[in-house]
Amino acid sequence: MELPVLKSIARIHNDYTAKFGIPRQSGLVEAVESVIIFEPEYRNADALRGMDGYSHLWLLWVFSEAMRDTWSPTVLPPRLGGKTRMGVFATRSPFRPNPIGLSSVKLLGIDLHTKEGPVIHVAGADLMDGTPIVDIKPYLPFTDSHPDAVGGFSDPVRDYVLEVVFPDQWLAMVPERLREPVFGMLAQDPRPCYQNDPDRIYGVAFGGYDFRFRVADGILTICEVEKLNGRNN
Repeated sequence: MELPVLKSIARIHNDYTAKFGIPRQSGLVEAVESVIIFEPEYRNADALRGMDGYSHLWLLWVFSEAMRDTWSPTVLPPRLGGKTRMGVFATRSPFRPNPIGLSSVKLLGIDLHTKEGPVIHVAGADLMDGTPIVDIKPYLPFTDSHPDAVGGFSDPVRDYVLEVVFPDQWLAMVPERLREPVFGMLAQDPRPCYQNDPDRIYGVAFGGYDFRFRVADGILTICEVEKLNGRNN
């Protein structure tokens, strides 16, 4: 049986302008807001009828920046230090036989009348700006929520966050609307799992700015902030 070809129904837009720095799971940084803009073929307000009665949505999307022709049965989860292999189907790694992502996001609102048709505003997404979305479904708490669920090897590291130190001279450069989101993003530790050099300076692009930082003893300290060209805030 031949499988149907998936179509991009929409694209998400937010301040995650590069893969580096995107939270590893949805819901970890709810301060980051995103807007979902439909492709012209799907700009029909009737398709969103009844959506405003839900608090959360499921997004099914494509890892468009992690496309590969091959796959591996095991991967190296970042939260295990990038040294322990686990089965790809026991992880949420982007490197899968079919590069499909699944994210639960908070529904902030729906605007049916814009120049780009109906748009959806959400929070807590873990998708890069411009990522194609292939489907949207409502989150149903009576079936989708399992408070007694076990998180496997992810449970011991689920509460891991860094303390973020942001000197006033650099914080003053950051627009007010970006401050809470960038703190949340940095606290999730955007470094590659295999790098732990306290003297190394890392850089992450977010919201039109480049944030450079060091990490030592669980503390992330901002060293410099630079405004990037081509993005208005």
